[in-house]
Amino acid sequence: MKILIIEDNKDLAQSMSCYLEREHYICECVYKYHEALERLSFNSYDCILLDIMLPDGNGLQLLNHLKKEKINSGVLIISAKDALDDKIHGLEKGADDYITKPFHLPELHARLRAVFRRKKMDGYNEVRFNEIILNTDTYEVSVGEARLEVTQKEFELLLYFLVNKNRVLSKQSIANHLWGDYTDNLANFDFVYQHVKNLRKKIGTAKGNDYIETIYGLGYKFNALKYKGS
Repeated sequence: MKILIIEDNKDLAQSMSCYLEREHYICECVYKYHEALERLSFNSYDCILLDIMLPDGNGLQLLNHLKKEKINSGVLIISAKDALDDKIHGLEKGADDYITKPFHLPELHARLRAVFRRKKMDGYNEVRFNEIILNTDTYEVSVGEARLEVTQKEFELLLYFLVNKNRVLSKQSIANHLWGDYTDNLANFDFVYQHVKNLRKKIGTAKGNDYIETIYGLGYKFNALKYKGS
């Protein structure tokens, strides 16, 4: 999962980022409203951790922006203890959940996973498509009766394809989703090809269908219409 943390308390933002990165998330932190707008203009995120009170704007305004631009990220509001109105307004404007400061990081993680399941996976911890099954709790992949031995990045890549079925994903968007802003200054994204190639080979070895298509000059697409029963 790729997370954007919007929180003006830098110590808290870094604490959340470090914890979630240990849980294998890609995290990016911004500390101001306009920094958040800039990131959202160029990148996509599975979930957003949103502080309501920012030094140069209001998190509720950011929720309006998400709705206007049809950005489908899950949103978990980080609110002050006595900010009941902000919580209510945030939920009314489309936020998925809220957590009150101070909070324990394991609770934040649990709520974040719940938001992701509701938003991207219809409330389940498994993603199923024909013969392919991914379990986001155990990081296991099965093709039919066969268990695939996949790396963490291969798991994340397959999950990214499955929640974006029939959409063309550029090499840059794949790289950015899996490795975050570490890829911003790279001259090319040819390394994505090797990860896709390895994943396709493992699925094929397990007698799975090859749903991943190369769209020359653009990137890749998980073609959910390619085989009967999709």
